Amino acid sequence: MDPEDHELSLIRQEIVKYHLQVTAIIQDIQQCTGSLELLNELNAEGRAKINALRSSIDKLAHLAETEINVKRKSQLMHEVENRRSQLSFVLSAFKKANIIGVCVIDKMAKDELLSTSEEEQTLLRKRRDRKGLVDTADSATDRLLHISRALAEVNQRSADTLDTLLISSDKVNGTKDELEQQQQAIAQSGKLLGKYGRREVTDKALIALALIFFFACVIYIIQKRVW
Repeated sequence: MDPEDHELSLIRQEIVKYHLQVTAIIQDIQQCTGSLELLNELNAEGRAKINALRSSIDKLAHLAETEINVKRKSQLMHEVENRRSQLSFVLSAFKKANIIGVCVIDKMAKDELLSTSEEEQTLLRKRRDRKGLVDTADSATDRLLHISRALAEVNQRSADTLDTLLISSDKVNGTKDELEQQQQAIAQSGKLLGKYGRREVTDKALIALALIFFFACVIYIIQKRVW
């Protein structure tokens, strides 16, 4: 089998598998007669499967976009459109199932509340209020822990930034010292060059005077011998 055909076959199998799993979860949500916690768990599982289905359809779209054969590419693009239409239908069914599930659970809770005595209703309200307070306290604790961790991360980043600034400051000071030393060396070199330049001028002047004196002596001796 061609590697591309094998990959296409795997992607199609994934799409069918995730579509069936999402459909099964939608039915479970519609028939859910448990608590809201169970409904939330089914919701989380359903969203995960929908994301997996969307990812598989995106893989199919990428395969269609990179297809070289024009006819095959057109077929794949048409298949992608159909799959995305199915995904939209699944999303709509998922939302409707959630609405139905919430309504069913709410109706069951009301029926249970009406079928109990006033004393039992009071106890149920207290339990629910107590549970609500516990959930609120847990939520507040989680938020405080999250804020505490965020502050700790900010403090750590600030400490790291301070260390970096200190290291940079040391490097800048070291560079400044090196530049000052180089400036002093350049100044001393300039003085030495100036001194050597003046000495060179003096040496040239002395050599010129010596040559003049030499030639004067030669001329004087020649004149004495001629006369």
